[in-house]
Amino acid sequence: MQQPLWTPSKERITATRMDAFRRFVNQRHGLRLADYPALHAWSVAQREAFWQAIVEFFAVRFSQQPEQVLDEGQAMPSAHWFPGAQLNFAEHLLRRRDDHPALIAIGEDGSREQLSYAELATHVAGLQKSLRDAGVGSSDRVAAFMPNTWQTLVGMLAASSLGATWSSCSPDFGTQGVIDRFGQIEPKVLIAAAGYRYAGKNLDLTAKLNEILERLPSLEQLIVVPYSNPQAKAADFHSAAKVALWQDFYQPGGEPEFTQVPFDHPLYILYSSGTTGVPKCIVHGTGGTLLQHVKELGLHTDLTADDTLFYYTTCGWMMWNWLVSGLALGATLVLFDGSPFHPGAERLIDLIDAENISIFGTSAKFLAALEKAGAKPGSTHTLQRLKAILSTGSPLSHESFEYVYREIKADLCLSSISGGTDIVSCFALGNPVLPVWRGELQCKGLGMDVQVWSDAGTPVTGEKGELVCAQHFPSMPIGFWQDADGSKFQAAYFETFPGIWAHGDYAEVSEHGGLVIHGRSDAVLNPGGVRIGTAEIYRQVEKVEDVLESIAIGQEWDDDVRVVLFVRLREGVELSETLQVQIRQIIRTNTTPRHVPAKIIAVADIPRTISGKIVELAVRNVVHGKPVKNTDALANPQALELFRDLAQLQT
Repeated sequence: MQQPLWTPSKERITATRMDAFRRFVNQRHGLRLADYPALHAWSVAQREAFWQAIVEFFAVRFSQQPEQVLDEGQAMPSAHWFPGAQLNFAEHLLRRRDDHPALIAIGEDGSREQLSYAELATHVAGLQKSLRDAGVGSSDRVAAFMPNTWQTLVGMLAASSLGATWSSCSPDFGTQGVIDRFGQIEPKVLIAAAGYRYAGKNLDLTAKLNEILERLPSLEQLIVVPYSNPQAKAADFHSAAKVALWQDFYQPGGEPEFTQVPFDHPLYILYSSGTTGVPKCIVHGTGGTLLQHVKELGLHTDLTADDTLFYYTTCGWMMWNWLVSGLALGATLVLFDGSPFHPGAERLIDLIDAENISIFGTSAKFLAALEKAGAKPGSTHTLQRLKAILSTGSPLSHESFEYVYREIKADLCLSSISGGTDIVSCFALGNPVLPVWRGELQCKGLGMDVQVWSDAGTPVTGEKGELVCAQHFPSMPIGFWQDADGSKFQAAYFETFPGIWAHGDYAEVSEHGGLVIHGRSDAVLNPGGVRIGTAEIYRQVEKVEDVLESIAIGQEWDDDVRVVLFVRLREGVELSETLQVQIRQIIRTNTTPRHVPAKIIAVADIPRTISGKIVELAVRNVVHGKPVKNTDALANPQALELFRDLAQLQT
């Protein structure tokens, strides 16, 4: 009989914020909710009472009180949360004003900068004043083309303190990728790095930035951060806008002021991956983002003011937006810029000990790569304060679950989380009061009516189907930028099941009440009419020592679909017949004959998005001779050519 990999002790459960919140709800509403399943059921059945409880528990401050908690409207997505309420996002992230470290910024080169909460506020106040003098107000966009540094965070806080809308891309985006994003939203101000570091290299961004500037006619102010390029001068950058170096644009000092905005005022603009066309500009509201993030960080992650939170992310991934909300709980953030494997596989593990990180966030790919590299952090590091590891980006395999508890630390909460850019948060995630089971996301998020539906639109348990959210939630996007009638937004999420949010994940509710994600719905394989999630195959292939990573697609063949598996092998390893037999055997033994690939082909690289996700659809299109509309959205677009006109695909 399967046993959980980890179960929290009664003492640990009692000490969590999640359990404190359960007791708070019971006391406030005269209830007897005994455990998490009961709390979740109540949070969905009584959404208005639940979200009001989040407001009270986390002392969310409305400068103007709402008329009601929820104006439901006709059907999704027409609801409005806390109509009439006013607040400011940055104000909640800057509530602390002492010498406690707010952030520690670490560069790949070992540089380290620290700002206390008091110092952070003075930087925000100074930049806020200069942005206001530059004409930035609540109807404007401030964009950033920046690495994950403290300046980026100060920029976001200063912009949102004024009620402006923030949007960011990381410097590894190609020129067209940046234009495809910022060109749509027409920022008034751009904060941009003159350079950045990655894998031991200093990369000069001057030429790329000048190309971008030529195509942003709306820009009125460019602020250049001479990060990793201290020789940069304002005169190096050619724009009709005003140009200033970061250190010349503002002086820290004073107290920030906070412009109060409506609950659903645009806070962030995030972007879809853009691999099937120009990226969709997803607009997220102020109040919904704040409530969802304090719930997820404070309850599901058990983040407190005594914790140090790290997530390996760039500013082009929604996990950056999620990470920085840790300030609302008074925690210390660790920001890292650079390669997670430079100069060695344990670079980020070293960081856990050096900075006393208690909550460590990363990707499933990183944990798999760590295991492939033979790293045994539990034997080489103390990891004394580490209480949780978070993983996202793709489904975490059973083997990676076991690796964490075997080789990293036995007593921690391993939380595989899933949601995304679309909701700037999670549908399913971790829980410090629940056991951890192999291959499962621990629970559905509080207040989120998450279900798995069959094609017929009925909820199923223990069967694979479409992940949906059956009722409105506060962090649902306001909509898409420049989508006045909402038709694009409607088509993206509400066409599969009218009035129901269909997320595009192929998933399953487990017997423990957790979730298993089997891959993206649009990448599901369909040999002989049987639906197969790609994650089911990847999980098995990861067990093969000689395979570093893989990608599977369905190829149209003989009036059917056959499974084709592409593998990237360890250096010096060839795809022999013996290795192919091993791969097929491990897939067949642990899944079904339908999962076994008809073809296995070795490739030198596998294309992925800037945020590290492999792109099955782009590969499938190339294999079938169809165009990939936006290769600039890929971190390594040249890898796509490896899949074009392969002779093995013709037999």
